[in-house]
Amino acid sequence: MDPLQMVDLKKQYQKIKPAIDEAIQDVIDQTNFINGNQVATFAQNLENYLQVKHVIPCANGTDALQIALMALNLQPGDEVITPSFTYFATVEVVGLLKLTPVFCEVNKDTFTIDVNEIEKLITPKTKAIVPVHLYGQSADMEPLLAIAKKHNLYVVEDNAQGIGGYYQFSDGRKVANGCMGTIGTTSFFPSKNLGCYGDGGALFTNDDELAIKIKMVANHGQQKKYVHEIVGCNSRLDTIQAAILNIKLPQLDSYCAARRKVADYYDSAFANHPKIKVPYRASYSYHVYHQYNIQLHESVDRDQVMAALKEVGIPSMIYYPIPAHKQKVFENNTPKLNNLDLTNQLCKTSIALPIHTEMDEEQLEYITKNFLTIINKF
Repeated sequence: MDPLQMVDLKKQYQKIKPAIDEAIQDVIDQTNFINGNQVATFAQNLENYLQVKHVIPCANGTDALQIALMALNLQPGDEVITPSFTYFATVEVVGLLKLTPVFCEVNKDTFTIDVNEIEKLITPKTKAIVPVHLYGQSADMEPLLAIAKKHNLYVVEDNAQGIGGYYQFSDGRKVANGCMGTIGTTSFFPSKNLGCYGDGGALFTNDDELAIKIKMVANHGQQKKYVHEIVGCNSRLDTIQAAILNIKLPQLDSYCAARRKVADYYDSAFANHPKIKVPYRASYSYHVYHQYNIQLHESVDRDQVMAALKEVGIPSMIYYPIPAHKQKVFENNTPKLNNLDLTNQLCKTSIALPIHTEMDEEQLEYITKNFLTIINKF
């Protein structure tokens, strides 16, 4: 059996190596390393895949979030409602722009933002909601969008973990994650379901005027070279990464299906175990399992479990050990409007097992048998 990894990017590359190598060599031969035609081609290809009017590539997922908030012209002191149980970048950009994060509790099943708690947090200063499609599962967008419309709020979807997934509305419509709100953002970090071989990101919108503004913000605040209408930043997807993504995008659905197959195996192996809570699959969400994150019973010592797994060659991770509201930078500077007991608990009990597109049954059998043996000791 091959050594186990959280994500095996080398095996994935080997399957598409000739096409990837040719795409990279084409960029080198053309020597058009910045804003080469592969970037525009990728944007159009992703627009077609997502069925969204505008895809604006940028340098990384964090930049995408920052650009989105800048394009909405939010002002220092404006409040942004977002979950605390998320990667720090979601909240980091809020602080960077001197906006005020207002942390919302998460749903007990999906661990995405709890839409039943949002309206309690809205004040005259609230300008936006940033839901996170966590671990590959959609936030519950239909009621969230209704709340945003009622209170005239922007919705910026953090879709760094959910590309390839979609949300099904009550009328049967299926809309790609990241394409339901005012702006959607994503990351192409190598380990993502659609990952490049460096940094990369993108923004999505169906608003023509907003797309123009987003492009300006990402390009030094200019539409015409040397004419700067607003203060922007410099954030672009380099041509080599775009070329790689053009090869990988047609594989995205099969990559997501492979991850779901791994999740099915885990779910079956751990079904009804009293000390393991497997990931919940919401009926409205096509879950694409960027992570396979389970919750351990409070009687289980997570550190001991991880150490025991390591001894038998099984990697594991914690997403996330410290919630955003407990990070030093925010602990004294955000409104205390909501209890976050579940968020705090999840940070103590969650553990992620390996999941990627190249896993085989031998590896899965080894992981599940050893994991159950370890858990059963508690």
